[in-house]
Amino acid sequence: MTDFATRLPRAMYRADQVRQLDALAINEFSIPGFTLMQRAAGAALEVLLETWPQARSLIVFVGAGNNGGDGYLLAGLAKDQQLAVTLVALHREGALQGDAELAARFAAERSVPMISLSDLNDIEQQKGGQTVLVDALLGTGLSREVSGEFAQAITYLNECPAPVLSLDIPSGLNADTGNPLPAAVRADVTVTFIALKQGMLTGQARNYVGTIRYASLDIPEQVFRHESAPAAPVRRADINDTLALLGPRPQANHKGSHGHAVLIGGELGFGGAIIMAAEASARSGAGLTTVISRSVHRDAMLARCPEVMFYGTEDTEGPEDDRIDELLQRATVLTIGPGLGRSQWSRSLLHKALAVHRSRSIPLVVDADALHLLAERRLVDAMLKRGNWLLTPHPGEAAQLLGVSVAEVQQDRFAAIRRLVATYGGCCLLKGSGTLLLQDQEDLTDAPIALCSEGNPGMGSGGMGDVLSGILAALLAQGLSLSDAMLCAVCIHGEAADLEAEEFGPRGMLATDLLRRARQLLNPRY
Repeated sequence: MTDFATRLPRAMYRADQVRQLDALAINEFSIPGFTLMQRAAGAALEVLLETWPQARSLIVFVGAGNNGGDGYLLAGLAKDQQLAVTLVALHREGALQGDAELAARFAAERSVPMISLSDLNDIEQQKGGQTVLVDALLGTGLSREVSGEFAQAITYLNECPAPVLSLDIPSGLNADTGNPLPAAVRADVTVTFIALKQGMLTGQARNYVGTIRYASLDIPEQVFRHESAPAAPVRRADINDTLALLGPRPQANHKGSHGHAVLIGGELGFGGAIIMAAEASARSGAGLTTVISRSVHRDAMLARCPEVMFYGTEDTEGPEDDRIDELLQRATVLTIGPGLGRSQWSRSLLHKALAVHRSRSIPLVVDADALHLLAERRLVDAMLKRGNWLLTPHPGEAAQLLGVSVAEVQQDRFAAIRRLVATYGGCCLLKGSGTLLLQDQEDLTDAPIALCSEGNPGMGSGGMGDVLSGILAALLAQGLSLSDAMLCAVCIHGEAADLEAEEFGPRGMLATDLLRRARQLLNPRY
């Protein structure tokens, strides 16, 4: 887990909800808006000096709103501390109102020089290592595409070699979805105020926010608990959420006490996927793990992990269907998809797994190619929605399941996962930077989504999803609920990758590198 994430709040809000909290603090708890603005500027300057203690000059880009007001105050405070400060104003004269106007006066009283965007080329000498750029242009209220001078300023901020501090959120980044509109400032550090915005840790946002620092502005906890306060629609999850769910095993337990995970997949040419998933299941604590796959993969499976039992679909001993049915009837949990392919063989196995799942009501993890086949079945089976399965799509698979483009899924990942659960039921995790998790319930509109803040770019390599499926299978086999298994597996998977990256770096990380780390995390009390 990144260090900054340990200091971030759990509750995450939409931009309009943060404005509601701000208004509550002002109107119901008598905290003047200008006081909050002063606290924001002070907190941001403190972070700036802590992060870049060598800074000697600042260039502060300000807009006309309250975000610009924060910037004006920061500029004045920095001038008080003997830093060389230049303001770059992107608003017309007379556009400032209320607290933002008071903030501009504060800076003017300290004779902070102000220039236009076109004058920036005259201060090229300030681009050295002792200058920090401050982005106080647009804030969280942006909902349309950035254009004109604002787009030019964002380009300047991104191309300048000096580090960038963004106030509240990088300008141009949608606070609700984490998408640039279409361009956004790529900050080195973002200081966010009052509450964490839901779009800051998912989708493309991590390419823009840099290190996130949170400043509560000393808003009392009663504001968040007030009867008029909005409920947080998203909750940040991390490895600490798993501790209460992974107690020690009773001393008298045996392999039969920890479930039997049956994993199905591995079409010709895709054996590695099911092998990785099976090893992950065994390493994550399933009492028994069985693989149903093409017979040609037997030797590789047994060489890699002889503890896993293997049934090959081309085995000649006895009627094939009877043997597969027998294995499926023994399962505590079924997982289908890793390396499954999309052949007739693949479709036949999915049909069997779905039939057993319906008749026995055991948990079913649907992953990878099985999701593509499920999307096909959805076109002809209007009653496909189920309560006891867990779907694990990445954005491409989610797009197929919903019949939309990948761009539409990524445009609003929160809306996409709500649609997935509304359509298919059960539990769903939407993979990607800031994986989202949601369980079906009566009112999905207000159902809180979990966002996992674990993980790093090293996970962008083949087989990561297969290992996750194996961990999920093992946790379900051991008796965790769908939602608890989903939360544990995703957080452990991401934290294992973070530990691996911390020691060796993200490049060259393999999916199976996570198995040793995951085992340690699955045993927090040993």
